[in-house]
Amino acid sequence: MNGGNLVYPMDKAMLNAGLKQRIVGVETEFGCLVEDEYLGSPDEVVNLIKDTVFFDLKLGAIDLHARDDVFEPAQSGGFLLNGSRFYIDAVGSHLEYATAECLDLKDLVANDRAGQRQIVRAIKELGFAEEVNVYNNSIDHFGGHTFGCHENYLITDADRFLNERLPYLYPFLSTRQIFAGVGRVGGHILTGDFRPNYQEISENPIDYIWVSHVYGVITDASVPFQLSQRADHILKTIASRVRFNRAMINPKWEHFYTHDGTTRLHLLFGESNQNEFAYALKVGTTSLVLRLIEEDLVPPDLLLDHPVLALREVSRDQSLQWIVKLANGSTIKSVDLQRIYLEQAQKLKGESNQTDWILSTWESTLDGLERDPMSMGDRIDWVAKRLMIEEYRTMNGLDWGDDALHSVDLEYHNIDPDKGLFYGLQEMGKTKRMITDADIAIAQSDPPTNTRAFGRSKLVEKVLQRKKPRYYVFDWNGVALDRYNYIEMEDPFNPYEDVADQTEG
Repeated sequence: MNGGNLVYPMDKAMLNAGLKQRIVGVETEFGCLVEDEYLGSPDEVVNLIKDTVFFDLKLGAIDLHARDDVFEPAQSGGFLLNGSRFYIDAVGSHLEYATAECLDLKDLVANDRAGQRQIVRAIKELGFAEEVNVYNNSIDHFGGHTFGCHENYLITDADRFLNERLPYLYPFLSTRQIFAGVGRVGGHILTGDFRPNYQEISENPIDYIWVSHVYGVITDASVPFQLSQRADHILKTIASRVRFNRAMINPKWEHFYTHDGTTRLHLLFGESNQNEFAYALKVGTTSLVLRLIEEDLVPPDLLLDHPVLALREVSRDQSLQWIVKLANGSTIKSVDLQRIYLEQAQKLKGESNQTDWILSTWESTLDGLERDPMSMGDRIDWVAKRLMIEEYRTMNGLDWGDDALHSVDLEYHNIDPDKGLFYGLQEMGKTKRMITDADIAIAQSDPPTNTRAFGRSKLVEKVLQRKKPRYYVFDWNGVALDRYNYIEMEDPFNPYEDVADQTEG
């Protein structure tokens, strides 16, 4: 099937060779703080933000139907003009933004940042700019909650990949935090002695649906700072029920989203990078590693003895040596382990400018981490945050247990460019960028042009042009503009450029 100048692999031999072009997308959950109680609770405010995006700013078509009667009832969210999806996740009642399907890293970063700007725009439209703050942090230091940043990658030969090949991904995921981690002050310890009472369950019933077990969380003062915000909360390498059972990977056996031998790999372990460079490097390197796994190019002696333990130990290692134990009993530094993946990935050099950028950047980043990790603050979030907190701590004579440090940690993730501490660094030219502010502005309304997000966007635009749209249904892989005709959009590589012209108004 031809999508513009992109040819989708159709036969099994090509699928076994791995995807040279990979669809990716990222879902980000946001936290919300409301400083004026008269504006309403955080749950009420996020609903106002969502309604403003769809009804006042008209940035998308809100769902008229329930995607899920429990988790996504009608009007919980919808698809936007830029190809993304914006909604309220009923588990935790938080805002969530899922990027459009993207092939190019710059498109992905721009589409992701566009979603944040749309949230900020809605807050300002409501007149709440001074009282409401939204964050893409992945941890609640005091409440013990976590907010996800989930990555989605198209993979080939799904049965074999999910049943046999995942162990070859774990070493990479456990150690990529050395350049992809966003950092956090302190730590958490999970306890098994927590049980919600009847009142807690009755007040928040959705939070406890499909829960296998429940744990409690207490703060851990033994670690001053660590690389990852979520490492302390990961319990398994893979799990389908992930509420109170968080895993690195959540397998998605989705018939309706599977196309021609491919399916979606859903990574749960990750966190939302503020630094555009780190964001692109994280997704880019992961895409190349998936290619290596698809082509059986990962050495078997790279398997870890205990991936979840390694994840936590790397995150908490104050020596910054990041040593992990392999399944064969030997040990290796995380930088050296990453270099083994990189060495194998060099076989892909020359396939595209994007692949060459990933390889070159991956190598230079590992070189910098080996030479002096704390010199990498312009491109790695955890380094920039640690340097900022160290300066604040020294200036104010604080120890690592002071609550004020948690506030600095949090404000690094404020998504409003006028408030966020990260954006202060960016404004001073202290961060490496992948895109421009103009790219972000364009991405608020324009989807990627080389995936099916383009065609879906045109159909969203068509719905918004109607005076009183009474019926439509949008999903990632298809759209119905009336009760009688459903438009299949199975191929994520196809931009479906003419789909709007082929449908009646």
